[in-house]
Amino acid sequence: MPSLKHVLLVDDEKRIREVVEYALVKSGFRVTALSEGEPVLDLLASDAPDLVVLDITLPGMDGLELCRRIRARGTTPILFLSARSDEVDRIVGLELGADDYLVKPFSPRELVARVRAVLRRFEAAEERSAPAKPAPRLLRLGKLEIDPERFDVRFDGNRISLTATEFAVLCALYERPGVVLSRGQLQQRAYTTDIHVTERTLDTHVRRIRAKFRAFGGDPITTVHGVGYKAHEA
Repeated sequence: MPSLKHVLLVDDEKRIREVVEYALVKSGFRVTALSEGEPVLDLLASDAPDLVVLDITLPGMDGLELCRRIRARGTTPILFLSARSDEVDRIVGLELGADDYLVKPFSPRELVARVRAVLRRFEAAEERSAPAKPAPRLLRLGKLEIDPERFDVRFDGNRISLTATEFAVLCALYERPGVVLSRGQLQQRAYTTDIHVTERTLDTHVRRIRAKFRAFGGDPITTVHGVGYKAHEA
């Protein structure tokens, strides 16, 4: 029997923890619930979660700082919970590397659906390499290499650390290098879920991808103003 997916929930409101934990456990997840951020970093090493559901407002280390530290250690998917509905806060969370953002109050069913959607995106590379399917090929275009099987991206020999969502966006573009995809087309190809994703959220993920490549002197995506995005051709 396969092991349950492990979700780490960090929220200082007891009622929220109880509601979310109940909904996730009922939906077949194993849940570790914490009320503050400090123990999270130790848990990442001892009992690594498959996904983190993270409140922004926490005592001590807040959720934004905790997100930074989690991202510095790897690509564990992060879904933010927050009472802050301002778009600026939403964008800040995504800029720091979160994969999704849900505003309180929220429906437990929607939260479970979003958790599943983020996990599906994160597991996309493994699904592509299942025995029943042909092994994904290593894509090389100029200095860029994308290895879907290993969830690995390199530019000029440097590894580019992308979140699951960023990886999906990049792969969606490079399935047809040089072809302009509208934001709607890119949303359909990259997110593969009926969860609504705004164009602003998509733009944020593209901006983060470009910033990571620019740190190594590259830029794999071209903005076609008024239309969408395209991947650079080799």
